[in-house]
Amino acid sequence: MNAVVQHNPAFVPLTPGYRQTENAVVRRPGQGIWQTAKALGRVQRQYFDTVTNNAGFFGTLEEKSGDTAVVTLRLQVENRKVSEAEWYLARKGDPGMGMGAGPQTSASFWDPEYLAKNPPLQRVVPKAARVSRYDLIAITNSYFDSLSAKNGKVMIANPGCVRLENGVSTTQGNLPPNVPLDAIGIYKGQTDCMNEAAMRNIFAVVARRYPIVDEEAGVVLGLGVFLRKPGVVLRRNVFSEWFVIERGKIQAIYSSMFYPEDDALVPNWPPYDGNWPVLPGPK
Repeated sequence: MNAVVQHNPAFVPLTPGYRQTENAVVRRPGQGIWQTAKALGRVQRQYFDTVTNNAGFFGTLEEKSGDTAVVTLRLQVENRKVSEAEWYLARKGDPGMGMGAGPQTSASFWDPEYLAKNPPLQRVVPKAARVSRYDLIAITNSYFDSLSAKNGKVMIANPGCVRLENGVSTTQGNLPPNVPLDAIGIYKGQTDCMNEAAMRNIFAVVARRYPIVDEEAGVVLGLGVFLRKPGVVLRRNVFSEWFVIERGKIQAIYSSMFYPEDDALVPNWPPYDGNWPVLPGPK
């Protein structure tokens, strides 16, 4: 990260075959974020997986434009050199989901100030309270299963669980009309991450990957693509989501995500090197 804000790839050990993408677009060292980054932002979280040799960053990055990007960065490390860098960058005014997507019709969510006030916890989970690597992945996957099934009961989550998308809170909303207080996804009169209303625009969660499982922090990085229902003209959603697991259940979700063009190659990383199939819209 220091090398990036100094605009100098020579300051970090890279392998000869180093590969980097920014929102699934391939960049060479020195291009893209290496040119636009100015300084690390107010939120900086680092996560490590000693099994996959991946390191991760979630937080904010100041750019020369004067704006702040909400960022996920995944690094693959081989023999103490960086071989892969996968960036998810959410910026002010980025394209939204398309017509019919409510507040995200024209532009995606973006609120680094709210994220700075409500960042992920920094902690080391006591050994006796840690959840196994296998279960951390399974708990995270239950969230995506829940979205595909549009069934909040599938999700393994704590009541009151929160979700921030590009820094914007998409939970803790007011109780929807005609919804009983004991309904799934309602906690103390507000919505939480199990609320099924947030699932209606998602047809399937595909290309799922879990490259970083930080057992000490109780955090998992989930990557994938939200597909839309056949015939619905909405952009796909390519996401990075950091899951904070508390007492064996999801407590918080922090994401950096973007909405690519239909012909964009996403996620553009093995085993999904090319474009995940796009369902045809209406003629």
